[in-house]
Amino acid sequence: MPDFSTVEDTLFVPMLGRIYANERFPHILRDQKALELKKKLPNDLKGQNTQTQYTLMAGAVRSANMDRYINDFIKRHPDGVIVELGCGLETAFYRNDNGRTLWYEVDLLNVIEYRKNLLGTHERDRTIVADAFGEEWIQQIRAENPTAPLLVTASGLFYYFEQDKVLGLFRNLKKYGKVEVVFDTVNAKGMKRIHKYMKQVGHADAAMYFYVDNGENMASKVGAKLLAEEPYYAHTEKRGLKFVTSATMKASDRFNMVKMIHIFLNS
Repeated sequence: MPDFSTVEDTLFVPMLGRIYANERFPHILRDQKALELKKKLPNDLKGQNTQTQYTLMAGAVRSANMDRYINDFIKRHPDGVIVELGCGLETAFYRNDNGRTLWYEVDLLNVIEYRKNLLGTHERDRTIVADAFGEEWIQQIRAENPTAPLLVTASGLFYYFEQDKVLGLFRNLKKYGKVEVVFDTVNAKGMKRIHKYMKQVGHADAAMYFYVDNGENMASKVGAKLLAEEPYYAHTEKRGLKFVTSATMKASDRFNMVKMIHIFLNS
């Protein structure tokens, strides 16, 4: 396994969650590709024996949430383009491929190399080695797809960066035509809890900064249109979950501690 940085090393956390959900709660998330990779993962992953059901399901629900937005986008734009920033080992392409839509996976070199080794390649699921906050990846995608509507997803990515950097990315993307962005985030209360969560999954050293208390205010700062701001577990069928897991999810939604945000950027 490559020598990942502190942030890069977190790419295994959602994979473990997707495997767990697929084996026990397929009504929440079905991810056959993740299940196929189970035996290929390292045996000494951080936090794999210390996670709770809630921490495991949090990662699975993120993917289920992203799938809803991706499927909605594909229905509206079947010939559009999906871009996964900080893709890690996400397997959304294999869960949502419609046989037409083009996908791009963007991450740093060692992550992309490890991803290719583990997942292989597909002609409509292309990889780009780039900094998510640079412009190389969007320039390449626009050169290859000048007018296609884009949906940019950022799963578990923005937490690790300062607000100015994330908002700067949104402002830059406005120069590249019709771009939608969907991402998960927390409010100020949720940020306090997420540090506890990261400790549980073995990544207490991964510093986190970005949060959004009000999606409308955030969108206005970058001249974006807020399309959705919804509680993270609003669409999660909690049947079969432990009481403490279900109660924690409900409390999170009640106080809007974790959320999904969908914005539209257009010059």
